[in-house]
Amino acid sequence: MRALKCWRIPAILTILQQTWILAMEIPPDVRQPPMIFKESPQDYIVDPVDPIIVECEATGNPPPVFTWTRNGVYLNVARDPQVSMKWRSGTLQIFFWGRPDDYEGVYQCTATNEFGSALSSYINLRVSKARTWLKEYLEPVSVVVGLPLILPCNPPVGPPKPDTYWLNSTMAPIRQDRRVSKAENGDLYFSSIVAEDALTNYVCVARFPFTNTIQQKPPLILQVLTARMAAHTAPKFLKPKGTASTTIALLGEELVLECFAAGVPTPSIKWIKDWEEMSMTGKKLENFNKTLRIKNVSMDDVGDYICTASNRMGSLDHVITVRVKSVPFWVEKPESLVLSRDDSGSIVCSADGIPRPQIQWLVNGEPISDAPKSPGRQVSGDTLTFRAVVPDSAAVFQCNASNQYGYIMANAFLAVMDMKPRLLGPRDELIKTTEGNHTHLDCPYFGSPKPALRWSKGGLGPLEGGRHRILPNGTLEIRNTKLQDQGSYVCVASNVIGRDEKEVQLEVKEPIKIIRAPHNTVVIRGSLARFDCKIKFDQTLDVTVTWLKDKKFLILGRRMTKDEDSLSIADVYRRDEGVYTCRVKSELEEVTASAKLTVMDRPDPPSDLEISDPSERSVRLTWVPGLSNHSPIKEYLVQYTEDLLADYWLLPSGWKNLSSYPGSLNSVILQLTPFVEYRFRVIAVNGIGPSKPSWPSEYYQTGGAVPDAIPRNIQGMGSGVFRNNMEISWEPLEYREWNGPKLGYMVWWRRRDSREEWKNYTTYWWCSYIIYDTDTFTPYEIKVQAVNFFGYGPESPVVIGYSGEDRPVAAPSDLGVSDIESSTLTVHWEPVARADIMGEIKEYKVYYWRESSRLPWHTVSRRIKTKSFKANGPRLSGTLTGLVPYSNYKMYIVVANNRFEGPPSNTIEFQTPEGVPSIPRSFRIMHRHYDTIYLDWEEPAEPNGILTGYILKYQSLNVSLGDRIQVEYIPPNITYFSLRRSDRYTRYKFSLAAQTEAGVGEAFTEESPHFTTEEYTRDQVDIVTQGWFIGLMCAVALLVLIMLIVFFIKRSRGGKYPVRDKRDFALEQLDDRENGTFDYRSLERITRVSTMPYTRREEESRQGRSQAAIEHIGRRTNSDDSLMEYGEGEEIEFNEDGSFIGEYTGVSKRNMDRSPYQDSSEPTSPVAIYSFA
Repeated sequence: MRALKCWRIPAILTILQQTWILAMEIPPDVRQPPMIFKESPQDYIVDPVDPIIVECEATGNPPPVFTWTRNGVYLNVARDPQVSMKWRSGTLQIFFWGRPDDYEGVYQCTATNEFGSALSSYINLRVSKARTWLKEYLEPVSVVVGLPLILPCNPPVGPPKPDTYWLNSTMAPIRQDRRVSKAENGDLYFSSIVAEDALTNYVCVARFPFTNTIQQKPPLILQVLTARMAAHTAPKFLKPKGTASTTIALLGEELVLECFAAGVPTPSIKWIKDWEEMSMTGKKLENFNKTLRIKNVSMDDVGDYICTASNRMGSLDHVITVRVKSVPFWVEKPESLVLSRDDSGSIVCSADGIPRPQIQWLVNGEPISDAPKSPGRQVSGDTLTFRAVVPDSAAVFQCNASNQYGYIMANAFLAVMDMKPRLLGPRDELIKTTEGNHTHLDCPYFGSPKPALRWSKGGLGPLEGGRHRILPNGTLEIRNTKLQDQGSYVCVASNVIGRDEKEVQLEVKEPIKIIRAPHNTVVIRGSLARFDCKIKFDQTLDVTVTWLKDKKFLILGRRMTKDEDSLSIADVYRRDEGVYTCRVKSELEEVTASAKLTVMDRPDPPSDLEISDPSERSVRLTWVPGLSNHSPIKEYLVQYTEDLLADYWLLPSGWKNLSSYPGSLNSVILQLTPFVEYRFRVIAVNGIGPSKPSWPSEYYQTGGAVPDAIPRNIQGMGSGVFRNNMEISWEPLEYREWNGPKLGYMVWWRRRDSREEWKNYTTYWWCSYIIYDTDTFTPYEIKVQAVNFFGYGPESPVVIGYSGEDRPVAAPSDLGVSDIESSTLTVHWEPVARADIMGEIKEYKVYYWRESSRLPWHTVSRRIKTKSFKANGPRLSGTLTGLVPYSNYKMYIVVANNRFEGPPSNTIEFQTPEGVPSIPRSFRIMHRHYDTIYLDWEEPAEPNGILTGYILKYQSLNVSLGDRIQVEYIPPNITYFSLRRSDRYTRYKFSLAAQTEAGVGEAFTEESPHFTTEEYTRDQVDIVTQGWFIGLMCAVALLVLIMLIVFFIKRSRGGKYPVRDKRDFALEQLDDRENGTFDYRSLERITRVSTMPYTRREEESRQGRSQAAIEHIGRRTNSDDSLMEYGEGEEIEFNEDGSFIGEYTGVSKRNMDRSPYQDSSEPTSPVAIYSFA
């Protein structure tokens, strides 16, 4: 026992010695055995179209020589024209000129030099094939509706394994769902057959991925026998069979568990593991829960997987026991060994697997048991030990670990040499790092025997301990680097043969810091998302900031923009959801900060709608909820479309809302209407909005029943112009209320307060029925009930109807008015006897119109207006509104029943008193001098009485002048006002209202504009003072003068012209608002024209006109000349020879209608001159 313990100590020392040897990199120029570092995969499938590359690359000095074997037989590359080998490489190039299958086989590469031979793994080379199905006729498959069915595909064998699809007659993919789905081997499974499955053929298609070749199987015809209805059945497993099975999974590979079940209704599939809820980490449910896929099998996946198939007829379990096996894997892969003369060491080959693999050692490609013996070499299981080695001990060793599921193989060599230390890295290296990092100063070295390595800084002692550590490969590690670590470092390697050294410079920089990192963000689809990334860094370094999404570089564009400190995403889509990373990179380090973007959106639509539990007027609807998209589903909205089964046709309708249900439900009972063919769809609603509608359900038809509804709005009344009939009418039932075919209506009627029997009539096409030969306005009892093919519906309540009405024969009496105000009054009358109304009294209707205004010059419209007073109880009066003040009115009244109005009553007349006037018109504020503001306006459109004047209020808007309101009372014939300002910057607020004896009317309010510059004042000069206007008027006057001269010449040549016969005509009173003519004045008054800069409207408002002047014009004799039309309807007197007599007087209708308060002695405006011209 003591001897054994003493032997173990040098073994441990040998392993420690091996550790530093393996950590060294052997320089390429040093003589060494070969090592293969690149080779093709063990299972190698190739495409015969392109040249095939079988890789084998190796190192060694001297360069190795490569040879190949195929199926264990030496491959003579030089003698095969289709095979070549790359120069200084073992890689083969195979050109398929003939039969590619001839080059399939197991290949192995050998790399050999004077120190030994290295072997590659076995490479199983297979040529990709796209075989076709055998030409065969497939018999039609007959199956009864409701039974399960499996359609086999049996695709051609590869390699590689093809992808399979099922297509229909139009070469479109077969729609798969919970009832119809495809297995991994390509077979198509039907949980139950329905009649619609026979509407198409079924074609299985195989696609070979290497060649992209598609092969098609002959179409398969499905015949569905529908002699009986499909009976509901409990679930039954189609795959796997029975209630239990076992499957083997290989560690690290993919495992697929399938579970297909038959049954009506279609069973639903659920999975559990070891009879508990299953963790879905590393697992995925596919194919409507029929497939459980485990991507990377581990030992945690061992256990019992229970597949449960259930429908409302029952449930069934199948237990799949999963056992995990494994191909061999390395626990400790063999590493090459470099020793000096008389040294000792070992190569360890530790592998594991399920079951545990067998270890086999080879030397230079031959089993070690068959190789020549080497002194000091000993094999002990997975360890190869060497003692007192000599140069002839050098060789390449292979370790092969294999079990029934595969093998692994690795090369490792033993090199024996004596060499002084060599530092392999670059000399005088500059290393930059950042503060706080772990810094590594590399110093790769080689030497045999083992060199001693030490580091120092600034000529001080060796660096070891604390924050400094020397790694086995010679690298100096400085943990938590600080600014004081800057400086010059020296690496020295030495052994008994010699020494070597090099110097490394270290610079320490300030690290990059993200001072404002992005945060997890939740946004609504379509809004803006923003991620911050503000950084601080050493300004001597170049720094780049890039953004990544889900570890992939983000492509910036119109929606995604980056500025200095942030990333903005506009109009966010659901596809934008993910993890966004801000990556800040310099030449020394890379710093990242990530945040998750969550996009809330409307939910995905529900799927897999299923109808079950049918009853007389209800059915159960079940669906699979869609994704909520980060906003909980609040409710589900069930919609329906119905095809109403009318007598001889279907009446389709659009989608309508049936009902809404809480978001926690996915199965509800729907209340339905008889004799309707329904389809349903479901919409999910969350906080963002509704989802798209689900795919519609199958059709479901309800049975028929007697009508439930009662016809609505039943009434009876006279029809047309006849008074001796009664039409009974009602609203028809909606189609969804029919409950069956042949809908009709049974009408019942009898005279009220009589003992006669009920009479009835059934109509199938109309919603009314007429009873003839009735007395005028006689009451009848009426009821209606709906009938259909299945029977009679409920009777309606009894309704009272009346036969036809006649025209009333009397009028209301004693019509009068009282409580007369300016715009309202009370109308009262005596009623008409009920017998004279000849029907049901409906209303009393007042007809009234405005006969004239009480103002002599005001014209009015005599349009007749009406006002109805409902005859609710003993109503003998009513209020009439909307009258015009200060007007003369006429009025009469009639009585009306439902069809006719009676004769009119006597017509009465009444007057309305004065009211307040309307707002003054055309209010203007002008400024012609720095210190004066001028106002003018026109009288109200509706004086509503005799104007008594105007009230003008004004107030300074300057705070320094106070806010006292000034009031001016202006006579009714004055429509202008001037105000002197204290300075040119003062502004005012004006309020102008007209008044009558009844009160003050509505005021017009306006603020004066800013008049602060001479230029503005000049711009406001009256248009009559402008040069262009004066020139235009002169041109017009000249033209008129030429026309008059021509006229006089013509008259002098042709003698006197006939004088128009004398005509007396009177001037009508016209509303000056409807006339826009100017006021023409006598030429004799031109010399009295004021030069004040008033406008034409100011002058017209100041000029009066006497009634005598109007009468003078009205008494014109036959000396009136026919040229009166030149003045737009004005008259100009001439003597018989055409010369002017008297004044050039042109009196416009506007001035003839001026208020009597205007003074005719006011000066004339200069506009009169131009108007005359």
